Amino acid sequence: MEYRRLGKSGLQVSALSFGSWVSFDKQINDKQAEDIMSLAYDSGINFFDNAEVYALGESERMMGRILKKKKWDRTSYVVSSKAYFGHRGKENKPNQTGNSRKHLLEACDEALQRFQLDYLDLFFCHRADKNTPIEETVWAMNHLIQQGKIMYWGTSEWTGVEIMEAHRVAQAYRLIGPTMEQPQYNLFERTKVESDYSEIFKNVGLGTTIWSPLASGLLSGKYNEGIPKGSRFALAGFDWLKERWMTDENLKKVKKLADLSKKLGISTAVMSIAWCLKNPNVSTVILGATKKTQLQENLKALDAVPLLTDEVMEKIEKIMNNKPAIL
Repeated sequence: MEYRRLGKSGLQVSALSFGSWVSFDKQINDKQAEDIMSLAYDSGINFFDNAEVYALGESERMMGRILKKKKWDRTSYVVSSKAYFGHRGKENKPNQTGNSRKHLLEACDEALQRFQLDYLDLFFCHRADKNTPIEETVWAMNHLIQQGKIMYWGTSEWTGVEIMEAHRVAQAYRLIGPTMEQPQYNLFERTKVESDYSEIFKNVGLGTTIWSPLASGLLSGKYNEGIPKGSRFALAGFDWLKERWMTDENLKKVKKLADLSKKLGISTAVMSIAWCLKNPNVSTVILGATKKTQLQENLKALDAVPLLTDEVMEKIEKIMNNKPAIL
């Protein structure tokens, strides 16, 4: 396993990490999750990603039960939570969502209870909150760090302007600013990481824990001939994912990528993850899996990175034809 610093911080995260979105509680049970997490940990993965909204808190409870059972040295792994959407679904009341001081402090405490942990390594504002002053959010996160309840705080799907505003506030009040951002990044979704954040990487530094490297499974090639039963796009409540990704144009590109990866002797999924790893501004690529075989396959991406020569990268660019302009 390769380890990379999370932005300009001293924290090292495995280049490949493991996340529970969609799969935990919805697709797999405790035994399956334990088997996959054990494989991840034994393979050198040290970062496990989660959020209050995943399965409305049940994902964190499941991961917490596994961490307690495995009794891994707490200093050997990094665990995250994210707050903004709340965990009560349609039952959310005022102050149970957003980035207010009240919600962030209470959401952190609730996450710790679900995980059965004393602290979180990473705590994200899952989205930007237009209704809360950024000063309040930065102060709240700084307070949680001072309390020892979180080690680092960050953002998820924030714009470059919003991230820099958080840094401005932190600098003005001598507080701790955001260390990392969790954006979507894959061969189809590139603008934030490759364009919007380009100056932030240079100026203040920014760790990235990227999600959906396979575009919710589309880049694995498993949807090339339709939607398999039990797959993510077949789940109730995830029609929006299917509608976003399952287009004729996207499928044509995936099939061309499959031809290229076949010539390299690797799967389309492995090539797509390796492509993400090639970006030096990517700290860690969050993998999801419902089977050990899936994770075993995707872990091959680290060894596949050298196969993506300049020539191969140019061929990928020609297929995708979506390279964003650098601002």
